[in-house]
Amino acid sequence: MVSTVRSLVERIPEFCMSHWLFRIPLSIIFIQQALSKFPVTAEGAESFDLPFIVWWFAAYGELGGGLGLLVGGVLASERLIPWLGDLLTRFSGITICCIVTGVIWVSEPESLMDVLLYDYVHTLLWVGGLFFALRGNRT
Repeated sequence: MVSTVRSLVERIPEFCMSHWLFRIPLSIIFIQQALSKFPVTAEGAESFDLPFIVWWFAAYGELGGGLGLLVGGVLASERLIPWLGDLLTRFSGITICCIVTGVIWVSEPESLMDVLLYDYVHTLLWVGGLFFALRGNRT
């Protein structure tokens, strides 16, 4: 029985492009969030009680993080400049983690458990950024 299941599992083909199923939605979310901040104005920053420079970095960081994930994946997939694609993917993942950390921090949660249990959207975005920061294009 075990050998039958094992042989069946071993015959399942590997889908090496599955990272796109995660990369594309994560990129779209960050690009949409960035575009909702444009034009970047002091009034937009004030509405969230943030300094303008933080708002500016958030808007452009979200846009760069989302686009960087896509471009980094294309550079690796098309074998154009794989090392640069990997670096861009990792940097974009770190950027995403930093931005989501800031969003969580600004929301002033009661505890880490509150974030994990009730702010699952930001938790998932943070883990997605961390995944690409740690794995790069070796997904």
